[in-house]
Amino acid sequence: MMTGEEALRILAGCRERIDVLDRRILDLLNERTRTVEEIGRIKQMLRLPIYEPKREDDVFRNVTENNGGPLPPEAVRRVFERIIDEMRTVQKIRMLDMRQTEKE
Repeated sequence: MMTGEEALRILAGCRERIDVLDRRILDLLNERTRTVEEIGRIKQMLRLPIYEPKREDDVFRNVTENNGGPLPPEAVRRVFERIIDEMRTVQKIRMLDMRQTEKE
């Protein structure tokens, strides 16, 4: 049986691992954002819409089909819905910024 002190030490170690993982996730989200910004520039040049439902369906299919768990597919979809929503906002802001720059 584990003592309270051992449990606290294990808990602290788990939290340290979470902190490291969170920083890795943040790095990946920022890398994804840079790629989304590039896509936004290309879409603006080609006069394509930001919102592409088919592409979003492809993303959801990709992440849910490649999910090895333990996170359930519905949770994966919700997480990526949020990520995609934020990325769409980034694209809109960047496209507005680029239009303002072009007018100046």
